[in-house]
Amino acid sequence: MFKTRLLSGILMVLIALGTIIPGGYLLFGLILVISLIGFSELLRIFQAEKSVIGICGYIFAVLYFIILRYGELISLESRLGVDIEPFQLLVMLYVVVLMFVMVFTFPKVLPGQVLATFFGFFYVVVMLSFVYQVREMPLGAYLVWLIFICAWGSDTFAYCAGLTLGKRRLAPQLSPKKSVEGAIGGILGAALLGVLFALAINRFSDVWVGVVAFGVIGAVGSVISQVGDLAASAFKRHYDVKDYGRFIPGHGGVLDRFDSVIFTAPVIFYLAQLFVIAG
Repeated sequence: MFKTRLLSGILMVLIALGTIIPGGYLLFGLILVISLIGFSELLRIFQAEKSVIGICGYIFAVLYFIILRYGELISLESRLGVDIEPFQLLVMLYVVVLMFVMVFTFPKVLPGQVLATFFGFFYVVVMLSFVYQVREMPLGAYLVWLIFICAWGSDTFAYCAGLTLGKRRLAPQLSPKKSVEGAIGGILGAALLGVLFALAINRFSDVWVGVVAFGVIGAVGSVISQVGDLAASAFKRHYDVKDYGRFIPGHGGVLDRFDSVIFTAPVIFYLAQLFVIAG
């Protein structure tokens, strides 16, 4: 199992480097695929991943990414002279379509499946898309790595701190092994990584970023990352699921590996605008 996890981890790192560094269509396509897989993993819990309601969810997920990439080109304001936000229109149509499917397929499609499909669209698809959105920001080639520093770097520091210092349980009903000391270690570790990353950028690149800002983003991102991890655990505990899937050998499904990234990516997007770009 260790060998499998190691090889999968190396492959994920190579894929990340090969898509995040160039960005653009490569990263766009990767995040779209990961989002669809993660969405299907969540719907599987509700037996909706292959149903008509799930198919509707996948279609609207793809439409959302099209709007994300080409929203300005398909703006109704420029074509029809009206001020209509494409994303708002998409969400409204999504709700209408989901209700339509539930009404005319009931009881094959249940209200719980509809709610899961609606929630999963935002929880997985929209929130994961912020990885791509951060990469497209000014300084995005640097800022995007803060997502993984806060998510996976924080997790590593939290594990080490919890293993050596952990005494008080953080959320025993959700994750018995997580400790308060580990959580604090994760926050401090992510802040430290943010500071070191900023110093490296200032030293080895032709841009300058705020060292304190990166440290603050690392700390806040770590808090959100750990909440995201526990939130994913809450789903699995409630529905008695060990892993969301088997897409990543040795790691489980997309949601098992990216549960903290899902929460962290939108936070980095807005914190970067507040502390880095605006500053």
